[in-house]
Amino acid sequence: MTDHTFAAPEAASASSSALAGFGVRLGAYLIDYLITLATLAVLAVALGSVGYLVGLVLAIGYYVYFEGGEKGQTPGKMACNIAVRSVDGGPIGYGRAFLRYIGAIISSFPLCLGFLWMLWDDDRQTWHDKIANSLVVRV
Repeated sequence: MTDHTFAAPEAASASSSALAGFGVRLGAYLIDYLITLATLAVLAVALGSVGYLVGLVLAIGYYVYFEGGEKGQTPGKMACNIAVRSVDGGPIGYGRAFLRYIGAIISSFPLCLGFLWMLWDDDRQTWHDKIANSLVVRV
């Protein structure tokens, strides 16, 4: 495994952090999925197909805003004490967070292989991590 140094999201100084494993990443994803699904469902019921479209845009914005910010954490990642970081340890920024979101769509094909890729990757990177040049670390 490659040795990486990361800047802790809440501190300016660099520190070593362990790469997040599959289980904790799945847990964070499920929390975020439930949050975005609930929002999408409420909007779809209230506004019909327009609400579904608005909810979809908000869901994309949710991941881009939280993962692209300084902390690199969605509410699910906060609850699981993990964060998305650039391979150099800093935040990935909003552009790369959007690219990572698009990469997550690619990771879901075929049969979520891109998500499972982290199980045998030395740096525990999924395809969308590789696309955005990011890592998910414990904080």
